[in-house]
Amino acid sequence: MVVKPTRAQKKTQYDKKLCRLLEEYSHVLIVGADNVGSNQLQSIRKGLRGDSIILMGKNTMMKRSIRIHSEKTGNSAVMNLLPQLVGNVGLIFTKGDLKEVKEEVAKYKVGAPARVGLIAPIDVIVPPGNTGLDPSQTSFFQVLNIPTKINKGTVEIITPVELIKKGDKVGSSEAALLSKLGIRPFSYGLIVVSVYDNGSVFDPEVLDLTEEDLLEKFLSGVSMVASLSLAVSFPTLAAAPHMLINAYKNLLAVAVATEYSFPQADEVKEFLKDPSKFAAAAAPAAGDESGGASAAAAPAEEEKAAEPEEESDGDMIMGLFD
Repeated sequence: MVVKPTRAQKKTQYDKKLCRLLEEYSHVLIVGADNVGSNQLQSIRKGLRGDSIILMGKNTMMKRSIRIHSEKTGNSAVMNLLPQLVGNVGLIFTKGDLKEVKEEVAKYKVGAPARVGLIAPIDVIVPPGNTGLDPSQTSFFQVLNIPTKINKGTVEIITPVELIKKGDKVGSSEAALLSKLGIRPFSYGLIVVSVYDNGSVFDPEVLDLTEEDLLEKFLSGVSMVASLSLAVSFPTLAAAPHMLINAYKNLLAVAVATEYSFPQADEVKEFLKDPSKFAAAAAPAAGDESGGASAAAAPAEEEKAAEPEEESDGDMIMGLFD
């Protein structure tokens, strides 16, 4: 006869298991498990088998085990998990890539009917078209103010109707109508609510960031640091190039306004004394740009020059017969 373990023994076994997982794994996904059935959870376990382990349990037991592990090992970083254990949640311990595990978990979603009393996670819109219901079922549509018409002996919905809004409770009429139409509007699965990585806890959206996103945010931060540094005149590595350029401009302005000069300012002073040098410097560039246009215009000018010669020849011939 198999002796079943007592409640105290079960707690001790759970503590040992959770403590062992915390020692072996440094990456943990905290997932919400609302409306997830046992068969669905088993499928997710099979899909993650190899480098990930799912551990479910009461929040009080998980918190107790984490505290025991922290006291025994002196690892206070695991205490950051405690605030995340709220509601119906579980832990996924993994040694794989966090983003890949998150995407794998998201694959196992199962469609579910709208049950009475559930909070709608999304908007539910009934599409227009033939419902296949006989005219005696129009009472459901009338209660919900859904415009219909009878077409070939069946009820047809005329326009799309927003039946349930996100965050609203599903009523008995809405649930009955969706059931008759065969619509399963909701889908449930494990949802990653937070990520634990070597003591740090962050939102799962961070896993979706690409290198381009990180570079854009980094450059934005550098720009803000440079702007702040310039505003308060505090030198930083980000603001140093701007400060050097501004200092050079100030020195150049002083040199132009006074007799003081330095090699870089001499050229500017020469241009200011003789503005024609500006035109001389710009002439080669303008010549290069206009070279192509003048070359194209040359044949046209030659053609125009040739036209009067032809006319004069004609005049000479006509003059012979006058």
